[in-house]
Amino acid sequence: MGVMKRKTLLTTMSLTLALSLTLAGCSGSNNNNGKESPTASSNASGSANTATDKKEQITISAFLGAPSQAPTADNRIYKKIQDELGVKLNMEILVGDLQQKLGVMIAGGEYPDLITADTKLVAAKAVIPLEDLIEQYAPNLKAHYADVWNKMKDSSDGHIYWLPNYGVQQGEVHSNSYSGPAFWIQKDILKEAGYPTPKTLDEYLTLIRDYAAKHPTTSDGQPTIGFTTLAFDWRTFGLLNAPEHLTGHPNDGGVVVDNGVASVFADKDTAKRYYKELNGLYNEGLMDKEAFVQNYDQYLAKISTGRVLGMFDQHWNFQAGEDTLVSQNKIGQTYVGFPLVYDASTKDYYWDRALPNLNNGFGISKDAKDPVAIIKFLDALMSEEWQKTLSWGEEGVDYMVGDDGKFYRTEEQRKQQQDPTWKLANKAEAFYAASPKMEGSFSDGNATDAGSQPQEFYDSLKPEDKELLDAYKFKTWTDFFSSPPENRVDYPAWQVDLIDGSDASVANKKMTDSSLKFLPKAIMAKPEKFDAVWQEYVNDYKKINVKAYEDRINEQLQWRTQNWTSK
Repeated sequence: MGVMKRKTLLTTMSLTLALSLTLAGCSGSNNNNGKESPTASSNASGSANTATDKKEQITISAFLGAPSQAPTADNRIYKKIQDELGVKLNMEILVGDLQQKLGVMIAGGEYPDLITADTKLVAAKAVIPLEDLIEQYAPNLKAHYADVWNKMKDSSDGHIYWLPNYGVQQGEVHSNSYSGPAFWIQKDILKEAGYPTPKTLDEYLTLIRDYAAKHPTTSDGQPTIGFTTLAFDWRTFGLLNAPEHLTGHPNDGGVVVDNGVASVFADKDTAKRYYKELNGLYNEGLMDKEAFVQNYDQYLAKISTGRVLGMFDQHWNFQAGEDTLVSQNKIGQTYVGFPLVYDASTKDYYWDRALPNLNNGFGISKDAKDPVAIIKFLDALMSEEWQKTLSWGEEGVDYMVGDDGKFYRTEEQRKQQQDPTWKLANKAEAFYAASPKMEGSFSDGNATDAGSQPQEFYDSLKPEDKELLDAYKFKTWTDFFSSPPENRVDYPAWQVDLIDGSDASVANKKMTDSSLKFLPKAIMAKPEKFDAVWQEYVNDYKKINVKAYEDRINEQLQWRTQNWTSK
């Protein structure tokens, strides 16, 4: 079910999508050249003309860089779009290593029309600038990105190549759920321990140790895994990023920023302290022995069994595994995130304010035959009508509207939304996840997603979740975290483009390779050997041009401070 049975080859799906565009044929040049395709008009208020006469459909190919299951051929939302508009979308969904796949594309020099963001595609001149297309043909997109327009520009040439898929908010925002980094622990552990609030890493690990000692197997008879992590493809942050948070820093990726200066922490004593704790877990038999060799699908599948008691990760990264647990009503084996620190006197900084997901989302490739049609397609999806359909679904089917105009779901509708199999036939999640989207609230006051609608959020909680939140005297999952301060103007450092092939990029690759070689070795070493392996790691780091990496980060943070507004 769900993530547990993913295909092992890249899957190409031809989905006939119709968007309120009635787009004409694919003929045209590789840039707009001022030529407008005969599409239906749209405007910034969100309305889009619906075709009453059938015109020739166009085909838009798209590569999605996040693994997911293919929707069913009769998917209801795609069918609705097909019936009302006119674009055939051929989607290729990643399975396996993203960088390897992109490398093959770059080597071959051929690309789909829409492609998932990666800075190396800019360096390879695989994608085209978007700012003129947006200015001329995409009023919804221009209005959506107005406050972050300058941030979207590439610092090297001033062009916009990517359409951020998350982090651009509007209207009233309710932070009910939490999707960021944390140390996660199963709810059953908290309940059995009397709902404690672990603040330090030591307190957290004590909870896991005590529970694992009492519960060596799950109720299904499977061996319990005390703690796991992920070090696969670009998703190495599960293994690498915890030390910065444990020292009270926000998510700046491979650096911590103090007094405006970024520095690498991977080989410092503050990181050593964390990995020595994992070494202890490993030698106690509580650390997942497959953690350093498992791929992303295997990681999700393991979480979906309910065996994993805890991990450091970002919630969005493992939520598909947790969704499977919810669909099986194993609520006690789902997770609560805690903002742990080494020392209780340190203030946690895990939860941050929304920021545009730069260098993510879709770009339009140089091989796209009709960029104008593509940008109009994406612009039509940014109407409120389509955003409600893609997020909430269809009124009367997926959600209801109360007398007060507020959207809500019935209990049956909520159960459907938690069923991975149902979603493959009734939601357009894969494409929607990669696309630009509204976050916050619509013009009618409804939240842009059910999880952010205050009453619907509370009503949709499982009894076990209400019991847990009541025990902590909390109302939302973000209540476990310190309220975030205003983001630094230059935040976050992880969004800096290192420029593929540069000294900084080469250094970053070598640092990652070194970490993936020596950290597993250190964690799996006998306790008396840990310090010696750590010193090997530090010595290896000394061979890397870390300064080139730090210099690039600091140069770009200074550039941002000078060129970005606080927005």
